[in-house]
Amino acid sequence: MGDFSSRRSFLAGLGTAAVSAEPPPPDLDLFFGVFGSDSRTARAAFREIAAAWRDSYAIMLLELLRLHAAIGGPDSAPAREPVWDFLAKRTGQKIGHDLSAWARWCWALPYDPHPRYAEFKALAYAPLDARFRDFFPAGVESRIRLDRIEWGGVKVNGIPPLIYPRTVPAADARYLKDSHVVFGVEADGEARAYPKRILAWHEMARDRVGGVELTIVYCTLCGTVVPYRSETGGRRFAFGTSGLLYESSKLMFDEETRSLWPTLEGRPAVGPLAGSRFELELAPVVTTTWGEWRAEHPETRVLSLDTGHRRDYSEGAAYRDYFASEGLMFEVSRRDARLKLKDEVLVVRLAGKRPLAVAARLLERRPLFEIEHEGVALTIRTSKGGANRVFAGGQRIPAHRAFWFGWFAQFPDTALVK
Repeated sequence: MGDFSSRRSFLAGLGTAAVSAEPPPPDLDLFFGVFGSDSRTARAAFREIAAAWRDSYAIMLLELLRLHAAIGGPDSAPAREPVWDFLAKRTGQKIGHDLSAWARWCWALPYDPHPRYAEFKALAYAPLDARFRDFFPAGVESRIRLDRIEWGGVKVNGIPPLIYPRTVPAADARYLKDSHVVFGVEADGEARAYPKRILAWHEMARDRVGGVELTIVYCTLCGTVVPYRSETGGRRFAFGTSGLLYESSKLMFDEETRSLWPTLEGRPAVGPLAGSRFELELAPVVTTTWGEWRAEHPETRVLSLDTGHRRDYSEGAAYRDYFASEGLMFEVSRRDARLKLKDEVLVVRLAGKRPLAVAARLLERRPLFEIEHEGVALTIRTSKGGANRVFAGGQRIPAHRAFWFGWFAQFPDTALVK
């Protein structure tokens, strides 16, 4: 009798467990199905998603809403309305159609993605460019939240990098005025100027300066130019523009493994190299005027207007409206009100220490600025043309400018001096 009672209790327990077990995640096709023209199929897809709903699935519908709006335009709005209604009902949120507000809500949730979320992103972005599939294979390694990666509005290398661009001597750069902004790089005794008016259209240059292979990355959205040495860990990487963003910051990729690298980190974050020890070494750069750079470096070479591409390379033409406003094109998961969103900061990174950000306006007022940061004495010299150079122990160390919002979104532990 005792054995029978035990078996009955065991079987009853199995039945309870079966009833209380969570349903399996919805099939990926269902998320795409809610946008179908067949209303019966769409309703069935909504029911199945609702039966296994988690709030973390909301970001998948939001990504499709954004893509649907971008591709289908205003005429496709009726197909999106049931999706908005479904989101409001399932989450209880009264956010309306504000995609940015919805993104902030999703990113504030604990990260609990659909187990096939990477595959979902591959399927969602493939109609835009089949090469997006390379970045999100099944089971892809990632050390960042995939839900914070979004499409930046272009295809892979849709913003074409400059590959060993043509240069001219300073005397031949008649298209530049002394007041025009350039990004100045020096390597092994050679100087090179990258005019903002050219680099803003390409956002990346793979170049060789002083015999050193460099990848100069310009994230226009976060207002930063970062030159990296292209060789690390005994390997040389050829980088391109993925067309994707992370925290409103450019994601580049290496052509060898198709891993994604956040611009501001220089470390692979998604793909075969994620979690590896590869890390790109920063090279020094200054943001200054052409007149000042040329005076300090009379032997400098500078990019030619003959880039092989047709663009409006006049001063200020690229991203004119974006640079002139406080508005963002893409949302970030966190903000900090100590500075305005697009206030510029000079960023200093020291191994094993918190990043340091110093407000550019402060440095304009104090062209010789000394500070001790976590036990390291730093001297920052700022020229009349705005070039910032940082020294530690008498040696110059790399530093670069950035918009405060873009830097803080990825490095909230940064020490800020303003």
